[in-house]
Amino acid sequence: MKVLVTGTEGYLGCLVASLLLERGFEVTGVDTGYYKVGWLYNGTEKTAKTLNKDIRAITLEDVQGMDAIVHMAELSNDPTGQLSPTITYDINHKGSVRLAELAKQAGVRRFVYMSSCSVYGVATEGDVTETSAINPQTAYAECKALVERDVTKLADESFSPTFMRNATAFGASPRMRFDIVLNNLAGLAWTTQEIKMTSDGTPWRPLVHALDIAKSIACALEAPRDIVHNQIFNVGDTANNYRVKEIAEIIAEVFVGCSLSFGQSGADNRSYRVSFEKINTQLPGFKCDWDAKSGAQQLYKVFQQIDMTKDVFESRGFTRLKQLEYLIRTQQIDKDFFWSK
Repeated sequence: MKVLVTGTEGYLGCLVASLLLERGFEVTGVDTGYYKVGWLYNGTEKTAKTLNKDIRAITLEDVQGMDAIVHMAELSNDPTGQLSPTITYDINHKGSVRLAELAKQAGVRRFVYMSSCSVYGVATEGDVTETSAINPQTAYAECKALVERDVTKLADESFSPTFMRNATAFGASPRMRFDIVLNNLAGLAWTTQEIKMTSDGTPWRPLVHALDIAKSIACALEAPRDIVHNQIFNVGDTANNYRVKEIAEIIAEVFVGCSLSFGQSGADNRSYRVSFEKINTQLPGFKCDWDAKSGAQQLYKVFQQIDMTKDVFESRGFTRLKQLEYLIRTQQIDKDFFWSK
C-alpha cells in the first residue's frame, strides 16, 4: 500500500512513518520543516522520503497514485493555536479539508485523520465515548471538530475517512516534545529534581504513548474497509485515564530524588475521562503496550543515555510555541506562516 504521511518530521510523524515502513508500507512524507531543529536522539531505524512542503501547497499531483493518506501536519497544540487563531483555522481546518478533497479527487481510497480527545473539552458525566457530545474549548480543538464534520461528508463507496481521536500523547521520540504534560514533568524532574505544580492536579487526562498512536494508525490502514469506513476511534486505553496529580506522582516515583508539591485549583478547567472500549474491541490488532509508568521509565533511560541538560530541555526545538515565535521574530516565516522567500 502506498501511503502519504503528512508531518513526518514531527513528534508523532517520525515514529508513524518508521513503523509503517517496518510493516511493509511504501511511505512518502510531507512536512513544512518548522521543527527540523528539534532532534533529541537517533531513535528510528527507517525514515521516509519527505517532500518539503506546506500542506496548504499540496497539489493533486502530490497525492495521485496513493492508496491512503495519514494526515497529522497541523499546528499542534492549544498555545500554538492561540498564537494566531486565524492561521490555525487556515491550516488546521481549511488546509486539512482541502487535502481530503484532493485525496478524493485523486482516487485515494483511505484517509486517516489525526484528531484529538481535546474535542471533548469539559466532560463531567462518566467516561466519554465516540458518540458523546463534544465541547471544544480552544481553536485547536475546534478545528479538529470542524475537520471531522466536513470530511465525514466526503465519505462514499470510493473514499473512506477514519478519525483517530488521540488521548494526550507521551513518551520518547527523536523529534521530542516537552510541551505535553508527562514529557514536561519528566523533563523538570530530570533537570531540576523538583516538580512544583501550580494547580491541585485534580483534572483528568487520558494518556497514550506515541508508539501506541503509531500502532493504531497501522491497524486502521490494515483493517478491512467496513470496520474503519467513516468511523471515529478514541485512541488509548481506559486504564490510562489519570488525574494530573497521579501523573506527577508517577514521575516523582521513577525519577528518584525528585520533590513534588501541589498548588490550588488551576485556571485550566479541561477535565475528561475517556472510554477506549471501541478501538480495543473493534480495531483488529490494536492494544496499548505502554502506560504512564513505563513511559516515564523510557524517558528516564533516554535522558540518562544522552546526558540531557537543562539547556536542551528548555531549547526552542522541543516546544512548539517557542519555535514558531522564533521563526516569526526572525522573519523566517511570514504573517501567514509560509516560509519567507
